[in-house]
Amino acid sequence: MDYIAHSKNAAGKVHSLKDHLEETAYFMRQFTSNTTFMRVFVQVAFMHDMGKYALQFQRYITQGGRRGSVPHAFLGAVFARYFKQNEIAFVVDGHHKGLPDRASLKNDTILPPEWEQKKYQELTKLFLQDIGKSEKEFEKVNLELSRLQRELFIRYLFSALTDADWLSTEKHLDEKIFAARKTIALDYDYLIAIIEKNINEKDKDGPINLLRNEVRHYALSLATGPKGFYSLGLPTGLGKTLISVTWALMHAKQHKLKRIVIVVPYLAITDQTSKTLKEILGETWVLEHHSGYNEEEIRPEQKAKEPHIKKLATENWDYPIIVTTTVQLFDSLFSNKPRRCRKVHNLAESIVIFDEVQTFPPSLLDPILSVLQDMRDIMGTSFLFCTATQPAFEKRENFQNGIDHISPLVKAPTDIFKHTKRVTYKGVENFQPLSLEEVLEKMSADDGSTLMICNTRKNALKAYLEIKKTNKWNTCYHLSKAMCPDHRKKIIEQIREDLKNQKCIFAASTQLVEAGVDFDFPCVYREIAPLESIIQAAGRCNRDGKLLPEGRLGKVYIFRLEEAVFPDALYKTLSLHTLTLLEQNIDKLHDYDFFTEYYAGIVHLFIDTDKKRINEARSEFKFETVADMFHLIEDKTVSFFIADYSAKTRDFLDKIKSKEFLNKDDYDYMQQYCVQVYRKFLEETQGQWEEKRQGYHVWYGPYCEDTGICLEIK
Repeated sequence: MDYIAHSKNAAGKVHSLKDHLEETAYFMRQFTSNTTFMRVFVQVAFMHDMGKYALQFQRYITQGGRRGSVPHAFLGAVFARYFKQNEIAFVVDGHHKGLPDRASLKNDTILPPEWEQKKYQELTKLFLQDIGKSEKEFEKVNLELSRLQRELFIRYLFSALTDADWLSTEKHLDEKIFAARKTIALDYDYLIAIIEKNINEKDKDGPINLLRNEVRHYALSLATGPKGFYSLGLPTGLGKTLISVTWALMHAKQHKLKRIVIVVPYLAITDQTSKTLKEILGETWVLEHHSGYNEEEIRPEQKAKEPHIKKLATENWDYPIIVTTTVQLFDSLFSNKPRRCRKVHNLAESIVIFDEVQTFPPSLLDPILSVLQDMRDIMGTSFLFCTATQPAFEKRENFQNGIDHISPLVKAPTDIFKHTKRVTYKGVENFQPLSLEEVLEKMSADDGSTLMICNTRKNALKAYLEIKKTNKWNTCYHLSKAMCPDHRKKIIEQIREDLKNQKCIFAASTQLVEAGVDFDFPCVYREIAPLESIIQAAGRCNRDGKLLPEGRLGKVYIFRLEEAVFPDALYKTLSLHTLTLLEQNIDKLHDYDFFTEYYAGIVHLFIDTDKKRINEARSEFKFETVADMFHLIEDKTVSFFIADYSAKTRDFLDKIKSKEFLNKDDYDYMQQYCVQVYRKFLEETQGQWEEKRQGYHVWYGPYCEDTGICLEIK
């Protein structure tokens, strides 16, 4: 009998089950170079669809029936547990529905009444005969891993199987799409030469350029170091992006690593980093993939008829250089769903560069750092932490889950930060609480363009509306997440253009501009906030050192508001702690080690670095539980698509209104025109929005070209 894995394709050909298992095993061999792991990878490839040899499934595949009505994964999981291959059992049992918790796996691998032992043994014999293998080839491989390492290995194995299984299925169902996938090798020498050429064409005169080259040469001299953790702590303006990518290419060449993944905290930085790299390296080499992409299940047979290599590469990250976000990366690493996890195995034998690493949520620090260390040990991944404010991530007496060793790529960082001093700091009225009106009055006494950063949308909006009444500045701008991403992007570009043309402007913003938005204001006002926010805000002031030839520094004023409101309780605690430190000595803001000391202190004093006990759940192999608990951004908001943002958004709504359900491309498009609002806002604005039957929300209320969703100030 010819056993079938998948039904007929467009050419009328069925997919032989034996061929599918062998093809899956072929792909699995490509996904690891570790010989010990490879045996397990091949074992899981053959076991995953063992259940399809059952008569019930063969009847279903030839005669038809409701999708999922004949489950098959549990039979392969039972086979794996017979050999005490628990890692494989998790993966096989979850390869359609997602990795289960350990208790669910035990229940799933109890044979139901219709599968008495004799019948199951006949299935096992049939499976082994068809694939031409003996039971000996499925005996347990001793991996010698700790519990947390074993948990990460299961995720690695699950990701590889998902990709291999789907690639084999795709090859059968649509050869055209499969053929469109092209693995582009990371051409180290070619890409290094392009960057070198770009750098050589730049001006090398002046103290900053000399310092930049000195820093770069030292960092690159350490590229041949062992795989592991590295840090690049540099102030703004010293070419952090190009230094980090060049170092990564040289490190990859040394260790024959497959790809570079650049991870940034915000979409604005994603756009900026991708643009920079594409301009220098060329479009071909860089893939941008971020959390704006919808993660719904897309089966191979549902894909677009005109495939594009980059669009396909977002599914499994088989690409040389990837720019993504922390949300996309960590939601994939801690998920249990096949679609999200499919890309994880391609982080093996790669380099992951984290930009603005200080933005890791402190309450998730233990599970994040633990997983990264497991990736180094299990998957051979190297990591580079980049920021001007380097957190204290290394292991120490009161932080036992920290990283055992991080190698710095910067020599004498204290001297570098002193030589690149661009701003002065001052507490407004010695940090005495002031009304917003009093702060605005003092700010108006300063000459030149000014950026004001507030902790809440309400105060940023109020500051903008008040300043707009004056005639002091040529143009006034507002920036907050009450504006959709496309709107914010346009305003950011206008601000940059005005600053470039030396117009006198004012911008009121929330903290969204603090990382990755390369503004260069001569003066910045920042409401008291956690220390990293204040230092990042200062990075928007005299960023390019344009005032230095005139013998001037940028001015950063830190103010405190009466009846101040903070985004959350921890933000308030850290802000008040920062206030205490600055009241003692504000000049400490110029010390390179100040933030590292501060970070070590707050982790010890105020923060539970595994608030949800995720590592405990990981050690108990509770994959579904971990996926439910781990959220880099807590989902307390609803996304509103702005109906009247433009003619394009109106046309789009008209186009999708009759669709039964939205696809991935629809959701991808919508992301640029959505605003996140708190659920309380839903109650306050009844009648101005509508929830559509497909499940998305549309805002029909007022949307201002200056401020986005109009919020009444009380």
